[in-house]
Amino acid sequence: MTAPGMRYDAFIRLSAELGCAGVELRDDLPTPLFDGDSPARAGEVARACEVRILALAEIKPFNDWSDDVQAQTIDLIKRAKACGAEAVSFIPRNDGKGMGNGERQANLRLALRELTHLLEEFDINGLIEPLGFESSSLRSKSEAVNAIEAVGAVGRIQLIHDTFHHYVAGGGPVFADYTGIVHISGLVDPAPALSQMRDEHRVLVDASDRLGNIEQLSALASDGYEGAISFEPFSPAIHDCDDPQHALSRSFEFIEAGLTGRAA
Repeated sequence: MTAPGMRYDAFIRLSAELGCAGVELRDDLPTPLFDGDSPARAGEVARACEVRILALAEIKPFNDWSDDVQAQTIDLIKRAKACGAEAVSFIPRNDGKGMGNGERQANLRLALRELTHLLEEFDINGLIEPLGFESSSLRSKSEAVNAIEAVGAVGRIQLIHDTFHHYVAGGGPVFADYTGIVHISGLVDPAPALSQMRDEHRVLVDASDRLGNIEQLSALASDGYEGAISFEPFSPAIHDCDDPQHALSRSFEFIEAGLTGRAA
């Protein structure tokens, strides 16, 4: 999502040049996943650049489980295995339905049971992302953790901590031990109120950030998180950037300086 118009090979090279540990790839962009190349070749390109494929995203809505969702999940898992990805990502229902107390928890546990069987069969991890929007059927990280524990999927299914969605949902515990990857994006527009914040507002993190990315990352680190941190800006202004390497480098430097300052 950081550079959705960039060709796959160029994106991997950019990640390597920036010193990134890995990339998270999406199959819902205008261009085909891997630019239409085979997953096996995509894996070779990443390994040649010493870049990990941290995850393939995404299946949605995973907690409205059906034969179709199962088929999509198996297909994504097979592509993930073929390219050497370490995990696959899942997004909850976000249309204002399936949100009743009792209903949403039952739907979540059913989906997680089915997911666990598939993930165990293919020996790959799953990542689920609570969305902070009021229309989301999974806003609470506590609810997600309870469901993961209830179906016996601890370690196999982990959380995505998204700094935007964590803020929009009202914050709360970060659950570092249950977190498999962190998504970061900034919001610098002073206009939108909390209930008006949307994906198109999400940019790179800088000094004008309203979401408290530095504070959230510090809390995760203090709680023991040592995993990957992945940019996820949806703003067209970032997608149209002429020099993404420079823009990303500046954001990296700001974040590193902020975290170092808090640790001092």
